[in-house]
Amino acid sequence: MPPQDMTTAASPSGGAAPGPAESEHVLDVLQHQVAVFARRAEQTRLGGVGQVRNSMDRAAYLLLNRLDREGPMGVKALAAGMGIDSSTVTRQVAPLVDTGLVKRTSHPEDGRAVVLQLSPRGQERLNEVRSSRRELMTQVTESWTAVERETFCALLTRFNTALAARQATHQAPSAD
Repeated sequence: MPPQDMTTAASPSGGAAPGPAESEHVLDVLQHQVAVFARRAEQTRLGGVGQVRNSMDRAAYLLLNRLDREGPMGVKALAAGMGIDSSTVTRQVAPLVDTGLVKRTSHPEDGRAVVLQLSPRGQERLNEVRSSRRELMTQVTESWTAVERETFCALLTRFNTALAARQATHQAPSAD
């Protein structure tokens, strides 16, 4: 078998169940591809295309996305849902409030408590960024079939879920 460029090599597939050496090889390729993906994701920031490209950092995108999907919530709930510390959320939310993407409002049941809510401006920006990132994903996977996209999405979701579960059981929440 000729040497393969580990930045583009596919993992072995098909055939009988892999033996121990084959399993190790697959895991080696997997860990390397995850490292390459992380580097490329940071380099491009997977920020999308056009004018919106790289216009929103990862932390802001994830915070706005969670508020959009789950609705208004307090800092502690937001931090717990993201697996990060409350002080980190407070620090990351501050510029979003300052720029009008997130607003602080009183909790509907307990006026003393504050909840964070996506503002109309925040919703508009999030929609722009999502659209740009969706276009990037379209371009990157344009030669893929619909089934390949769905399979990749399902496996990547499963992988991220497993990493989150491992993090939750093996260490304290991280700073990002």
